[in-house]
Amino acid sequence: MQNTIMKKELNYEEIIKRVEEYKKGKNFDLSTEEDLAIAIMNLISLEEHFFFTGSKTEKPEYFDMLQEVRSLRAKLLAKMIDKTEGETWCISKHLLATSMRLIEVGTKLQSDNKKEEAKEMFEEAYKMFNMFFALRLKIINICEVVDENKPMTMKDIMNKLVDCCDEK
Repeated sequence: MQNTIMKKELNYEEIIKRVEEYKKGKNFDLSTEEDLAIAIMNLISLEEHFFFTGSKTEKPEYFDMLQEVRSLRAKLLAKMIDKTEGETWCISKHLLATSMRLIEVGTKLQSDNKKEEAKEMFEEAYKMFNMFFALRLKIINICEVVDENKPMTMKDIMNKLVDCCDEK
């Protein structure tokens, strides 16, 4: 799949410049950021499970738990994404939710020994996860594009940003 969501193409040098500026200007721990993003992904999944369980059992207490989980998810997502950037908040939430679901589908395919299909799902999940971080770190904005057919992808951006895992 190509990333066709965005409209304006960025060139390689401009992206590298943004990455280097970000690395210089910020002291960040991407592994902690990734952990927080995965926690948010799991909270989104819990919201879905509480919804379906509440609907199937017709027990309103599940909807109460859904609201509690939603509040925590919103609080944590606010630590990563500004609510002032138009639709970026919702886009970010949906990118994480999509990534989580694609990982789950890939895992099920893997356990069914459908390794090629699983690999495709994992690759798409990683693309969505990288797109989330490209938006989160403001390396790109929603009006810019990094097309998979161009020299630099969002995966390349993230790999350039963090050359190795830095556990602190």
